[in-house]
Amino acid sequence: MIKGFREFVFRGNVIDLAVAVAVGTALAALVAAVTKALIDPIVVWFVYVITGGRTLDGGPTLPGGAILNIGLLVTGLITFFITLTVLYLVFVLPMNKYRQRMGQSGVDARPADVQLLEEIRDLLKEQQGKK
Repeated sequence: MIKGFREFVFRGNVIDLAVAVAVGTALAALVAAVTKALIDPIVVWFVYVITGGRTLDGGPTLPGGAILNIGLLVTGLITFFITLTVLYLVFVLPMNKYRQRMGQSGVDARPADVQLLEEIRDLLKEQQGKK
């Protein structure tokens, strides 16, 4: 059982996934901190100027006394889009440029068995053409 677990962990995919989760968590914390420190005050000031002194914290009240916090929703959306933008600019865009430079247009999404069968088909066609 331990041998099987060791093979599973050291296969490579699990390690890559663990690193990706750790980097993603750290990036999300960083973006949340930047949003709270820089973006939130700007949004609050902007809303204050636009609405003439009102804030987004006191949204509509639901039956039962629950208040919809529109400011929290706006901040969440801003954080989400900043996170997506940073992920794209830091990871996706450089990887796409690297793949283009190396001659790889993209990831082949076909299953491995389909790729293998196509290679066999191409080799058989090649052999028949030489006869």
